Amino acid sequence: MKLLVSALEHSANIHLKSLKKELSSDTEIIGIFNKELGTPIVDLSALAIMGFVDVFKKLPFFFKLNAQMVDLAKDADKILLIDSSGFNLPLAKKIKKRYPDKEIIYYILPQAWAWKKKRIPVLARTIDKLASILPFEASYYPKDAPITYVGHPLLDQIKNYKTQLNDEIKNIVFMPGSRKGEITKLMPIFKEVKAKLNINATLIIPTNFSSDDIKNLYGDISDFNVTNDTYDTLLKSDFAFICSGTATLEASLIGIPFVLTYIAKNLDYFIASRLVKLNYLGLANIMFEKHKNKAIHPEFIQDDVSVENLLDAYNNYDRSTFLQDSKELRDYLRNGSSKNVAKLIEN
Repeated sequence: MKLLVSALEHSANIHLKSLKKELSSDTEIIGIFNKELGTPIVDLSALAIMGFVDVFKKLPFFFKLNAQMVDLAKDADKILLIDSSGFNLPLAKKIKKRYPDKEIIYYILPQAWAWKKKRIPVLARTIDKLASILPFEASYYPKDAPITYVGHPLLDQIKNYKTQLNDEIKNIVFMPGSRKGEITKLMPIFKEVKAKLNINATLIIPTNFSSDDIKNLYGDISDFNVTNDTYDTLLKSDFAFICSGTATLEASLIGIPFVLTYIAKNLDYFIASRLVKLNYLGLANIMFEKHKNKAIHPEFIQDDVSVENLLDAYNNYDRSTFLQDSKELRDYLRNGSSKNVAKLIEN
């Protein structure tokens, strides 16, 4: 089987790697994905963007890439779209219009329930199989929509988690994000927090950064231990300060108490705050509110990201309650998703 894949994000490719192991050996993937998984049509580093404003600068590039993918669909047996709704939903519409009999599977669905609920009926009639990774998501769709909860992909990745916490916090972790804008905004604050706590601290840096990138983005990091290993570092540490993103859900599932921080560009935040009608930014908090009607971890956004607020959250953290909530979150998600998605594709 020839499978046309559109996986633009780093996280999407991590989940695609797990999924590929579950697909039959005669499945060939073509399209957009990390080069370690095959031969893509584009270098993913060219797609690294952040926020609404940056997207506009690369629109011509994305229009051309979209057209390439539609042409490739001609020779594909099935289409697999992963996350990245801004690119993948228009792509799905074009493929379905040109090749109405091509089966399209969407894995890690657009968060239309959070903003742009008008997209839900569009997804229901455009996509042949909707693979949901959120237990509550199907309730937003029509009853006859082809949507299935498949489990969560992070439970394919996270095999070890905390069962108890140390009485004393001896090691903390800082994760200022994976995008350059996030890092430059958060690192000065994180450095000051680290200095005031005067405790052993580890900085997690994405593997794709060069030594020049690290020097320019992070500045002097001689006071930190530096690693690329997210899961093992979170598992062995006692507390974390993490930029909003997938890492906050990973930390919630692993069971390390943490504080979410996020500083967006002012224009991006202005736009998003008027489009998204949610009580929380972190995905673990969004899910736990649906499940237990409360948050699982603190959040600080924009001007609230201050040294004083982060230290106050650290000093007043109920770590034992967090650990129990972490277990309940894992139970709520039930299982990983790769095997179930492979079945949807190959059925």
